[in-house]
Amino acid sequence: MHWPDEAACVRFAFALAEALQTQPPLRDARLELDGPLGAGKTTFVRHLLRALGVTGRIKSPTYAVVEPYELQLPDGQQLAVSHFDFYRFDDPREWTDAGFREIYTAPGLKVAEWASKAAPQMPPPDLRLVLEPQADDSRQVQALACSELGRQWLACVEVKA
Repeated sequence: MHWPDEAACVRFAFALAEALQTQPPLRDARLELDGPLGAGKTTFVRHLLRALGVTGRIKSPTYAVVEPYELQLPDGQQLAVSHFDFYRFDDPREWTDAGFREIYTAPGLKVAEWASKAAPQMPPPDLRLVLEPQADDSRQVQALACSELGRQWLACVEVKA
């Protein structure tokens, strides 16, 4: 995909949010984002979480490593969302040492930036986005479905595009 500007990022985030909400099971969903500094990973996650209904401040988890959120689903149930940023990891084993396996096995949506820094320890994602900034400030985005759920999300997003 090509995102010529932030508005394209917003459109994709909102389309993906709709797909996430219509294609169960969101309760055990994993999304990974990779790309260099300044690629727009956190910006995309902020738009996605806003589209999913997160209110209030959406912080970058660069220093905290994980920021938790709660979503109110249309059926009235609560959904835990964990936004990770593994930028500061020097060794993938830090993921296990930090106790993140428990969060990843608990119900909820997991969104991880810099996932490649912890990838050998983490369960595979449903969807992986790789963002590459271009010289004209646009973004080239590669979307990789890594599960049947991820394929369903991408099929829904493509219909919206």
